[in-house]
Amino acid sequence: MNDQWVVYISKEKIAQTVQALAAEIDRDYVGRSLVVVTVLKGAFIFVADLIRALKTPVDRVELLRLSSYGAGTESSGEVRVLVELPPGAVTNQHVLLVEDIVDSGRSTTVALNLLKAQQPASIKLCSLLSKPERRVVPVDIDYCGITIEDKFVIGYGLDWDERYRDLPDIYAIESVE
Repeated sequence: MNDQWVVYISKEKIAQTVQALAAEIDRDYVGRSLVVVTVLKGAFIFVADLIRALKTPVDRVELLRLSSYGAGTESSGEVRVLVELPPGAVTNQHVLLVEDIVDSGRSTTVALNLLKAQQPASIKLCSLLSKPERRVVPVDIDYCGITIEDKFVIGYGLDWDERYRDLPDIYAIESVE
C-alpha cells in the first residue's frame, strides 16, 4: 500500500452493513429458504459474511464467474461468462444474487439474465456497494449496502489486477500510478 490509498469504508462499517442487509433479507424471507448465487471473484468475502449473518435458511450457494476488468481500473465494457450455473440450478427456487459492487450494471445484468433464463420462483439482488454515477445499464438493487462515489476501490474481496482482495477495509485509490 502507499500514501495514495485511503480507507474509504472501514471494516467496522462493512460489518454493520452486512448485519443490516441480513436483517432486511430475513424480514423479506420469513418462512422461505434461499439459493444464494454469488458472482466471483469479488463477492466471495461478502457472501461468506452475509450468509453467516442470515437467519433465513440457505439451501445452497451457487457460483457464477464473470469478468469485465482484466488488469486495468476501468471496465472493458465486455462481460465474459467464465463459469455458469448448472442447468436447472435455480429453477423454481427463491434466488438471492449477491454482488460486491454494481458499477456500470453490465455484469449484473448478464448475471440476472442468466438466472432468469432458469425460471426461478423469485430473484432479488443484494450488493454491498453501488456506484450509480458509473451506471450505463439500469439495475434495481433490492438490498443495497453502501452507495459510493465514482472511485476505484479495493479490499474486502475487491481487487486491482487480482491483488488486494485480502484487505479487511475498503480503500479508495486516489491516484493510479
